[in-house]
Amino acid sequence: GRRRREAAEEEVEETPQEKKLRLAKQYLEELRQLGESRPVPGAVLGCSRAWGGVLGSPAHILLFLQVQPPDPARIRVLRGHQLPVTCLVISPDDRFIFSASKDGSLIKCKWEVDSGKRLCVVPGGKKGTEERHMGHASQVLCMAISSDGKYLATGDRNKLIMIWDAATCKRLHIFTGHRDAVSGLSFRKGTHQLYSASHDRCVKVWDVAENAYVETLFGHQDIITGLDSLSRECCVTAGGRDGTVRLWKIPEESQLIFSGHQGSIDCIQLINEEHMVSGADDGSVALWGLTKKKPLALARQAHGEQGTQGLQQPCWISAVAALRNTDLLATGSHSGSVKLWKCGEGFRKLEHLLDIPLVGFVNSLKFSAAGDFLVAGIGQEHRLGRWWRIKEAKNSICIIPLKQKTTASSPESPGSS
Repeated sequence: GRRRREAAEEEVEETPQEKKLRLAKQYLEELRQLGESRPVPGAVLGCSRAWGGVLGSPAHILLFLQVQPPDPARIRVLRGHQLPVTCLVISPDDRFIFSASKDGSLIKCKWEVDSGKRLCVVPGGKKGTEERHMGHASQVLCMAISSDGKYLATGDRNKLIMIWDAATCKRLHIFTGHRDAVSGLSFRKGTHQLYSASHDRCVKVWDVAENAYVETLFGHQDIITGLDSLSRECCVTAGGRDGTVRLWKIPEESQLIFSGHQGSIDCIQLINEEHMVSGADDGSVALWGLTKKKPLALARQAHGEQGTQGLQQPCWISAVAALRNTDLLATGSHSGSVKLWKCGEGFRKLEHLLDIPLVGFVNSLKFSAAGDFLVAGIGQEHRLGRWWRIKEAKNSICIIPLKQKTTASSPESPGSS
C-alpha cells in the first residue's frame, strides 16, 4: 500500500484529453511492437515527420541509424565573435546558422552551412542606444527561430527581446516588459507565438505577427535559465537554483513541477511531446517523462570531475540538445568534449554513445533537422558568468558532421533502438 501511495504521488495529474492522447499513443506503440504497424518508408528520419502529422509527436520514434565517431579533421570551425558564443539556432531548412555572443553583436551571422561564409553581421552599440542602431547593446543570452523560418528572436541582459526578419537581418520590433535579463526564448512550433523566460523568474507569452504582448506566468523561485516548446500550447523551463523543472500549460494558466537535480538546473530541451532532457551544475543529466514528477533516468557526473585531489567538483552541464522525436541526445560542458547519448528502454535509461573532442565551454548545442550535423557554440567562459576562463579555447562555432550507418527499419530488427 505504501508503494502504491508513493507511485501515485509521483504521477502528474492530467486532463481527460491528455489521458486520451496518451492512451492512443500507447496503443500505437503496442501495435508497432506486435508488428501490425510499419514505419513509413522514405528518408532515414523522414518517419518522424510522417508520424508527427498523425497524432503530433508520438511518445517514441525509432531511430534507425547508428552515429559513428566523427573525424576531428572534418569538424569545421567558424570564427567571427570576439567574445564567448552564448547561443545559436539553425534555420528550419538547415541552410543557415544564426549566432550571438557576449560582445553584444548579433553576428546574426547568418553563417551559410555549406560554405561556412558569414552572410550578415549586425553590430552592437552602447547601452541606451538600441533605438538608434540595429543591434543589441548588451550580452545576447538566447535566441529562437520560428518553424517557418520567417522570424528570429533574440534576448539580452538588458531585458530586451528583439524580433528580426531572418531573411534580411532587418530588425522589426523590440519587446519590453521583463524586469531582468532575458535567458530563454522559444517559438511554439507551427505558429508565431513566442515564449520568453527571464532572470525576473517569470515566463511571458507574445504574438510576434501582431507585435503584441499576451500574458505573464509566475511560479519559479529563482532565475529561469532555459526554456523550450514544441507544438502544444505549453512550454518547459529550467528554474536554476530553485531545483525545479516546470511545464507551463498556457490555456489553463497552470504548471506542473518536476524535481530531481541537486544543483542549479542550467539547460533544458524537449525531445518530443512526452519527454525532455535537462542538465545541471551538479554534473547530472536527467531524462523526464511529462507524466512523472521524478526523472525517468539520471546520469550523475555525466562529464566527469575537475579540480585537484580532494577538491574535485562535477563538470557543469552547460548545454543539452535532442534530435527531435528520436532517441539521440547531446550534452556539453567544459570537460573537453561533447557527449552523445541514446535514450534506452522506453526513455528509462541513458546510454553513453561517444565523445567528440572540443575545448572550451559548450554554451549551446543544436542538431540539424535532418540529423546529419551538430552545431556547438564554444566560448572561453560560461554563457551566464565569468567564474573562470579556459584560455586555450577559441570563441567559435563548430559544425560537427554526424556519419550515420543505416540499419534495418523493421520493428523486428535486433538492431533497432
